[in-house]
Amino acid sequence: MRRNRRRQCVIVASVLVMFFSSGLSRAQDPDSVLRNTLVLPELIQEVLARNPELVAARKQWEATTNRITQARSLDDPTLSVQLWNIPQTFNVTQAQNNIFGLSQNLPFPGKLALKGDVASRSAEMTEQAVRAKERELVARLKQAYYDLFLAQKGIQIHHEQVELVRQFVEIANAKFRAGKGSQADVLKAHVELSLLFQHLPVLAQRRETAEAMLNTLLDRDPTSPLGLAQEPSQLPLETPIDDLHRLALNDRPELKAAELAVQRNEQSHALAQRQYYPDFNVAFQRFQNFQANDGFGAYVAMSIPFAFWTKPKYDAGVQEAAAAVAVARAEHHTLENLTRFQINDLLAKLRATDQVATLYRTTILPQGEQSLEAARVGYRAGKAGFLELIDTQRAWRGFQLEYFKALVDRQHRLAELEQVVGITLDRQS
Repeated sequence: MRRNRRRQCVIVASVLVMFFSSGLSRAQDPDSVLRNTLVLPELIQEVLARNPELVAARKQWEATTNRITQARSLDDPTLSVQLWNIPQTFNVTQAQNNIFGLSQNLPFPGKLALKGDVASRSAEMTEQAVRAKERELVARLKQAYYDLFLAQKGIQIHHEQVELVRQFVEIANAKFRAGKGSQADVLKAHVELSLLFQHLPVLAQRRETAEAMLNTLLDRDPTSPLGLAQEPSQLPLETPIDDLHRLALNDRPELKAAELAVQRNEQSHALAQRQYYPDFNVAFQRFQNFQANDGFGAYVAMSIPFAFWTKPKYDAGVQEAAAAVAVARAEHHTLENLTRFQINDLLAKLRATDQVATLYRTTILPQGEQSLEAARVGYRAGKAGFLELIDTQRAWRGFQLEYFKALVDRQHRLAELEQVVGITLDRQS
């Protein structure tokens, strides 16, 4: 009698736990509602059109472009009026001599052109900064996209595991009612089900974080609803490493900007050398003389930059410009070396994660699924214990998560490699 009462209590508890867990699962599973698919190429176009960081970079490029005309333009002309021999009455209408003049400063030939070239190189550097920002945002978008995929897949795997453990609960209950199982197995199944639901808030938080990051990059409200991210296809990267080096050295925006920095500093050095040459001031004047003939006049003035008390200033400017050229060349060479290293490093990491993902997909996952089915059949037949079944289920869940983590990590490395090389390597996007 007492044994029957305990059995009834276990059965009632099982029904309540299963009912509660089923309701909790449905209440916290937003993926149970049909959601749209997030298409990565469309998101890339959107981030390139709307991201505020990129908008600011483009406006900066526009600003530096408008500096070219300013640098190549002459200074404003000067209009002057001179009144001479004014009587003590300060009656300007009785001045003995009035001079009206118009003057213009004229830099030595070639100075304005060099200033314009320096400004032009700066504008081109800013353009390459825009291209670099585009590549950076695309890489960050792809990483956020696949982080969202991993978070969504983790929740999906969670609910699949919940359904699987529910089946274990039913099997344990059936064996217990038939007198072939123990009450401990039923309680262990309930504990395992409760442990699974313990992970759900963390999984939901990861998904919300990934969604907020993706929405932020797209200049949307962080809480805007998003669809389901697509699983990466794991297409092989067939481009040889030498070709990747060549593509990066030719197309990477940061390298182009470094090369332009060398050119800009070389032109700045040439401009500093031109400071030894004098500038001129040319004026045209009209004379109005009291009780005398009127007339016209002109004059030309010249600066003396080669005076012994001013020449050291220009010597220091030339030396400073020469040092800046050397710095720019060294930085360009350093960036070339860093680019080669980054390609080798990222390609090695990409191949490693690719091999891990392939191993899970072709070997570990099929074997894990077979082990799980064998453990379930064995437990039904009384040839395996419940702990073995639970351990197999946990291993199966871990294998799935590790596979998708490796797959997403591969996409992260591929996005970083695309940013370094400066071109798109992922045919999926």
